[in-house]
Amino acid sequence: MTTVLSIQSHVAYGHAGNSAAVFPLQRRGVDVWPVHTVCFSNHTGYEDWAGPLLPAGEISEIIDGIDRRGGLARLDAVLSGYQGGEDVGASIVRAVDLAKERNPAALYCCDPVMGDVGAGFYVGPGIPEFLRDRVVPRADIVTPNHFELEFLAGRSLTRLDEVLEAAAHLRDQGPSTILVTSVRTTDVADHEVAMVAVDAEGAWRVVTPAFDRNFTGSGDLTSAVFLSEILAGHELREALGTTASAVYGVLKATVAADSSELVLVGAQDEIAQPGTTFEVTAV
Repeated sequence: MTTVLSIQSHVAYGHAGNSAAVFPLQRRGVDVWPVHTVCFSNHTGYEDWAGPLLPAGEISEIIDGIDRRGGLARLDAVLSGYQGGEDVGASIVRAVDLAKERNPAALYCCDPVMGDVGAGFYVGPGIPEFLRDRVVPRADIVTPNHFELEFLAGRSLTRLDEVLEAAAHLRDQGPSTILVTSVRTTDVADHEVAMVAVDAEGAWRVVTPAFDRNFTGSGDLTSAVFLSEILAGHELREALGTTASAVYGVLKATVAADSSELVLVGAQDEIAQPGTTFEVTAV
């Protein structure tokens, strides 16, 4: 069975980090070993939250415990999202290096969470640079949003060709596959949003309807579904199309339910077999 080690934050109420990634991976037939970097009551977009941050040393101890069971040798991939500090990031990098030492075929999928258009950076000082300089070069798959890609590439991106150039720049740093989410270029209408995926074989784009609100955890969901598609051996075009369709299905159901949190369980059939398909075009 395909197995993923997911090192992310966790919330008890709602869906963000591992709380947004673990169930979708499981629903798509992937065995998941979650390691939580924080255990919060709810995501930090609310007016308050409670719960502990796990020290980096304890995260490493958990990884070592898994390794003593022989688990890392059986991993197909490591998935990471929000990294609360450089020490936590270093423990994640250590876990990736150890997993690849045990199984050189294991992939590392990094969602370089650091900010978004409109919100700017919402991680601590030094984290964006740490992700750019130490984490992204170690990854096989990177899933930045438009804002994060601009930082990683060091320039503003307003046209599709600029996004493709920036993705190529990232691939030159080490990752083989780039998925860019929430792409807002001049050729995308205000009522639409695009995803762009690039690998050694080419580049693809899919455009879906946009919603007039933001969804906490949608990036974590996107990375999880995309990774499951890659691990299933699907070509990039199919992986992109399925990911866009599954995420759209969940977001549509969330809006229909007037929910402030992703309705992952209620929309689980959309995660497994999306009901809407979108055209994926070569770019």
